[in-house]
Order: sequence, then structure tokens, then C-alpha cells
Amino acid sequence: MPLWGSAASAPPAAEGDAARAPSGSAGGGGGGVKVIRSLLPTRRRLRLDPTAKLYFPYEPGKQVRSAVRIKNISKSHVAFKFQTTAPKSCFMRPPGGVLAPGESIIATVFKFVEHPENNEKPLDKCKVKFKIVSLKVKGPVEYVPELFDEQKDQVAVEQILRVVFLDAEHPSPQMDKLKRQLAEAEAALEARKKPPEDNGPRIVGEGLVIDEWKERRERYLARQQIEGVDSV
Repeated sequence: MPLWGSAASAPPAAEGDAARAPSGSAGGGGGGVKVIRSLLPTRRRLRLDPTAKLYFPYEPGKQVRSAVRIKNISKSHVAFKFQTTAPKSCFMRPPGGVLAPGESIIATVFKFVEHPENNEKPLDKCKVKFKIVSLKVKGPVEYVPELFDEQKDQVAVEQILRVVFLDAEHPSPQMDKLKRQLAEAEAALEARKKPPEDNGPRIVGEGLVIDEWKERRERYLARQQIEGVDSV
């Protein structure tokens, strides 16, 4: 079985630790309830696009990028987190987050591509995988990786994504879609960096207000003098 790890959190506990943990702390039937829950089909909280694959341009010796759109399709706030079988050569931006109902985000995945043996192009032979897990949370809480450690029994595996390399020298629908998603992710990142616009009432400096009032006063007095001369 692959070992899942994440740069933002520690790897999950080993099966032996879970076996030694006390069961049914709330009563003797707690373990039975957990078993029943594990047998029931998991209802999806997130929708992914692409659904089961992460497409990377194949460029050996370089760090390449992929993208996946994550949308909360549930009626509550949902926290998500990335995990990968290759945490040393891959990282995600963001590594996790909290999405409101109906909210979506495009996450960028970075991976270093090793040089192949015998100059082959292993476009469909990569063993690296990514896993996205989710957790229902109460309201718009701040994301921290410890959320998943505190409620392990409520964490659901949304999808395991397999890495697929694309030939960077030949156009394809997958490559075109990847470029659009990466551009959208970069635009969203730049928008978050900009300071929020101040749409409140504009406050003019005191000196400018006084100067403008003086100009209006002088123009008014000048018109009064001209009208007085004309009447005479």
C-alpha cells in the first residue's frame, strides 16, 4: 500500500496504533456504530475537475504544474486536504482549505519530473498518486491541518488522483484545459494579493476643502461686483 504524506501535516497513524487505541469510549456499542458507518457508501462533499487524473506536461529535469478544480457541493462548510505518495518531490498550493457551500477553488499541484531511463517517455507509467480528503466543519472556520487529526472518524476520502503525463510538444484537449485552469489559478492568486479597494466615502484633506471654499467665495464676490456695476 502507498504511504500517504503531506507537507502541511504529519502522515496518518499506522494501523498498529489504531488497533491499540481504545475503542468505544462512549460505550460498548461505539465500535459497532463505526463498523456500520464504514460499510455505508460515502456521500461526496466535493466535486473535482478532472475527476480522477492529474495531467502534467512531460518535461524531464523540470518542475511542472497541474491543476484541479475543487467545488463544495454539500450544504455545509467543508475542509479539504491534499496528501501524496511523493511528498519530497510534490507540493500543492494551497495544501488545504475550507470551502463554503457552492464555493470552488483551483488548486495548483507542483511536481519535479525525473529523467527517464533509456530515454523513454513514461507518459502513462508514473506511480505517484494524490489523495484528497474532506471533513465537514461548523461554519467558516480557519483552516489548520489539525482539524483532520481531531476528527479522524469524520474524515472521508473524496478521490485518489493518478498522475498522467502529457506530451508538451503536441497539443491536446487535456493540455488546453490545463493551461486554462493554470491561468485562472494564477489570476485568482494575484487578485488575493491585491489590497481590498476602499469603496467608502472619500475624505478630502482639510487644506483642500478650505482652498476650494475660498475660490468659490472669491468667484461669488466677483460676480456680485460685476452685477452691481452693470446695474449702475
